[in-house]
Amino acid sequence: MNTSGITVECNDCGRFMTVSDTATGGTCSTCTHRRCIGLMSDSDRDKLFGVSPENRSTKPRGWRWMTEFVLADGTVYHKGVEQPDLKGTRPITDIDALYKKRKKNKEALQKKEHKALLAHAKKVKEAKSAADALKKQKDFLNHKVGDK
Repeated sequence: MNTSGITVECNDCGRFMTVSDTATGGTCSTCTHRRCIGLMSDSDRDKLFGVSPENRSTKPRGWRWMTEFVLADGTVYHKGVEQPDLKGTRPITDIDALYKKRKKNKEALQKKEHKALLAHAKKVKEAKSAADALKKQKDFLNHKVGDK
């Protein structure tokens, strides 16, 4: 690793960075990036970061992997593949119910993980107390009762 150079403070944000020996100051990469983004128009910035009305989807995440997904206009998808012959024959998928079900499953998983963490902490505490008791017994056998 080349360690030649001096450490100076960024002129804008105050972060420290390594520059050449002849430099008297500088601007860090974060501030440079911020300035470049600031020079762009709003439409260019949205295009760069992929934010546009065309990219927004009314479909929920994971709709391509659902066995069956029906849009509001009646278009039916099986595993992400449109089935034009079934259009309008199935009930529309309730997206709010999907979100509620996902939230419920997430909360149940968090409770399960929390219980597992508590059980693990209890086991660690028991193991530590058993190790302390064993150490006390060894110290007693080695005649180190009052020593600390």
